[in-house]
Amino acid sequence: MTSAHADHVNGELPHEPEKATLEGRNKVLGFWLFLGGEAVLFGTLFATFLALRNQTNDGPTANELFSLPITAAATLLLLFSSLTSVFAIQAMHRHNLKSLRIWLVITVVLGLAFLGLEIYEFYEYVAHKNFGMTTSAFSSAFFTLVGFHGAHVAFGVVWISILIGQLFTKGLTVVTAPKVYVSAMYWHFIDVVWVFIFSVVYLLGKVG
Repeated sequence: MTSAHADHVNGELPHEPEKATLEGRNKVLGFWLFLGGEAVLFGTLFATFLALRNQTNDGPTANELFSLPITAAATLLLLFSSLTSVFAIQAMHRHNLKSLRIWLVITVVLGLAFLGLEIYEFYEYVAHKNFGMTTSAFSSAFFTLVGFHGAHVAFGVVWISILIGQLFTKGLTVVTAPKVYVSAMYWHFIDVVWVFIFSVVYLLGKVG
């Protein structure tokens, strides 16, 4: 790739470069299967949480713990990050490498902000509300579910950051495009999971 095409690739790739090769299409299909397995895993964690949500063992209840403004802010951050990842894929389909990198960087920043709020939330629970992993069955289920999701977000942030580096060194090709596409699929998946967590864990905890 010449320097003239460093920021805007024009005419060198098809409209959907992630599907330009058999390997790329197989990566997308394989990742759908992986997400199916992840959905089953999170479904199990949700079922466990719902079964244990009232087993507080004289510890703090969900209504006493949760602060909806903090979790609502975290939700907005993650939803906006999902939107920026959509913009990134649109830029990739336009072969606009510069815009693709910018939107991916914004997605990473929003993901880091979400993690910052979640870490702050966990710190408040442990340090000031005597609510830790072993406080009760409810606390164990809560930290397992929400923490497992947070670990997925952290993995996604690292993954997308690595891809941004590859886009700077290798550019947008039929090899890097499928990687970007499946990372966006992953990011949308963890955003959808968080919407369920916000509804089932936090909203239901406050009203229930």
